Amino acid sequence: MQSVKQLIQEGEHQQQDFKFRIDDSKKIARTLVAFANTDGGRLLIGVKDNGKIAGVDPTEEIHMIEAAVDMYSKPKLEFQSRVWQEDMKLVLEISIEKTANRPVLALDEEGKWKAYVRRKDHTLLANKILLSTWKLERFDQKKPQKIGEEETRLLNIIDQNPQITLSKIYRLSSLDKSNIDRLLPLFICWGLVSMEMNENGTFYQIR
Repeated sequence: MQSVKQLIQEGEHQQQDFKFRIDDSKKIARTLVAFANTDGGRLLIGVKDNGKIAGVDPTEEIHMIEAAVDMYSKPKLEFQSRVWQEDMKLVLEISIEKTANRPVLALDEEGKWKAYVRRKDHTLLANKILLSTWKLERFDQKKPQKIGEEETRLLNIIDQNPQITLSKIYRLSSLDKSNIDRLLPLFICWGLVSMEMNENGTFYQIR
């Protein structure tokens, strides 16, 4: 069985985040929601960004997590908790499973419900193309035997411009934005196009 020190040695990544302590339940709800919408993950509370164990009072931190899932996630997230003791200090581990029905939403500073995802060690806002892709994934999206003319033109633009952004696709294509917004999620579901999200933006390319 892994120790908390072994977990910490992994560093922060797509399925793990460190928190010195929880000061804002609304803010931490975004991280929890991002885990649920991606691959699941764990929060180690009482650990500094550099991996040093600071320790926490687990009871206080659990209250903040409960507030995050009760008040600031929709639908309400389920979580598992575990307390680790290391060097006479306590670390609280909060585990979130990947949800079967994305998206799970978190309340932002303006009182709006939004979806978040985890990419490496970053929590990012889900864009409209990803949200549409999630909707399509609930049903079996079979690739058609023949791709139409509009679809072919759009695929050619993406093929000729690796790591292209949505705004550039809009500029280069003669299609309406609504058509592009409809086709891109289909291309992703069909396995024709990949979407890469990182802290610098969202980029599309031919698979």
